[in-house]
Amino acid sequence: MPMRWIYISPHLDDAVLSAGGLIYEQTKAGIQVEIWTILCGTPSTEELSPLAQLLHYQWGISSVADLIRARRAEDEQACKIVGAQPVYFDYLDCIYRRGKNNDWLYGYIFVPPHEDEVDFPARIAESISARLQPTDQLVCHLGLGSHVDHVLVRQAVDLLQRPVLYYADIPYLFKAPEELIPHTAGMKANAHTVGEAGLRRWQEAILAYKSQISSLFEDSEHMRSQIHQYWSENRGICLWSSD
Repeated sequence: MPMRWIYISPHLDDAVLSAGGLIYEQTKAGIQVEIWTILCGTPSTEELSPLAQLLHYQWGISSVADLIRARRAEDEQACKIVGAQPVYFDYLDCIYRRGKNNDWLYGYIFVPPHEDEVDFPARIAESISARLQPTDQLVCHLGLGSHVDHVLVRQAVDLLQRPVLYYADIPYLFKAPEELIPHTAGMKANAHTVGEAGLRRWQEAILAYKSQISSLFEDSEHMRSQIHQYWSENRGICLWSSD
């Protein structure tokens, strides 16, 4: 059975943002690449937490169902641009999750995981494990930026106890570059070449996330500049391994 490359993406944009150029190069070379987005389920109610209300306002879509539908459409287009197959899991984004007392768990996204979610990584790990094949190459984010969802999904992947390659979370790499060294301590960095065509596809794929661009970068030109600068350091991107 041919080996797949499975990129774990906490949200509907993370893997393409962080490794879109490499994904394009791999699929162009005939490698089967899938992007598994973990936290993209649709809540059972339209009721929103204060944090979700704010973000929905910024994104310009008030309905939960409409937003998830729009974001999945954006992701499908981005995946098409880089040649990857999207796979969607039904866990909720932190802005929609409630605790044991039905209270909203998060009023801010850059916080440690809530005590009510101590078993959340194990549940995610079980769902990922059920779909993995022995020959799959798993690729996960490092968890830069301390976004609670990135932390929890990284914990889930680490519970799998199998070889993993790690990518740097963009845009958090640009916002908190000082976190890269402690997050990669003891790991080996491997540069993966991305050509100029791959760079352009990467940038084009990021632009497919129309609802998110303003939350991630100052504007589209700022995005192009930062991605180009990151790419130019290695004429590609780095992946890290623990061996």
